[in-house]
Amino acid sequence: MNAALTPTNIVVMSLPALLWAGNAVVGRMVAPLVPPLTLNMLRWALSLLVLLPMASWVLRRDSSIWTRWRRYALLGLLSVGLYNSMQYLALHTSTPINVTLVGSSMPIFTVAVGALFFKHHPTRKQLVGAALSTLGVLLVLSHGDLRRLAEVRFVPGDLYMLLATAAFALYSWMLTRTDQDDPALRKDWAAFLLVQVMAGSVWSLLLTVGEWTLGSPAPIQWGWPLAMALVFIVLGPSVLAYRLWGLGVQRVGPNIASLFINLTPVFAALMSAAFLGELPRLHHALAFLLMASGILIASR
Repeated sequence: MNAALTPTNIVVMSLPALLWAGNAVVGRMVAPLVPPLTLNMLRWALSLLVLLPMASWVLRRDSSIWTRWRRYALLGLLSVGLYNSMQYLALHTSTPINVTLVGSSMPIFTVAVGALFFKHHPTRKQLVGAALSTLGVLLVLSHGDLRRLAEVRFVPGDLYMLLATAAFALYSWMLTRTDQDDPALRKDWAAFLLVQVMAGSVWSLLLTVGEWTLGSPAPIQWGWPLAMALVFIVLGPSVLAYRLWGLGVQRVGPNIASLFINLTPVFAALMSAAFLGELPRLHHALAFLLMASGILIASR
């Protein structure tokens, strides 16, 4: 097994999947309360307020972010701007099973982006691992009967999630280009995340302006449900999950890290089962075995 795939790293890479599964569930719950692009803007504006006191030094006049602003603007666009906006938009316009199904293609996109743009050709074991991991996700989505997948009908909302997945695969590969960052910035995780959130918040604001200018969104329904949802989304799926994801990609590489994304729909299925009072079934256990096998095979 890859020496980088230690028990600690497995936990580091699994927690973002767990938190992002919670983000999908909560995002679906608050869909009637707030427009999707507005939700993304609120999420990252509040995250910016959390991160700013932790790494305000990056805003100094002599900071390296001003000379490397193009890189951070692109990182912010791919992750904070595009990926999260498209995901919330997909939750409004597509079914949960379709959104999760398209999102499970992350390993395939990651392998393709690495081969096309970063001269990193996957090994046969990595391809086998990606296939096994994806099969595990499909098993969960089909409730143990893969024949059900033939009944899935894709709608325009699925295209949003497809674009989101491709954007996040490119974002993950860009995280490996550590030579393009100031070493001091890389050593301070809050600072590195802050510069991305600052850039991403600008993109999110522009998208929100477009949402309210070009569309006719329903008014925001302020109240405790939306407030509590924002607290969770900001602290968990935003600050903590992105910190762990960046750390994990540096430790195990994008190809292996992307396999852990396939745990997200499994966690989401278990959360939904918990809320609905349904116990996990045999196909959930089989899916976990397939995805775990895929991760182990790919990391060898």
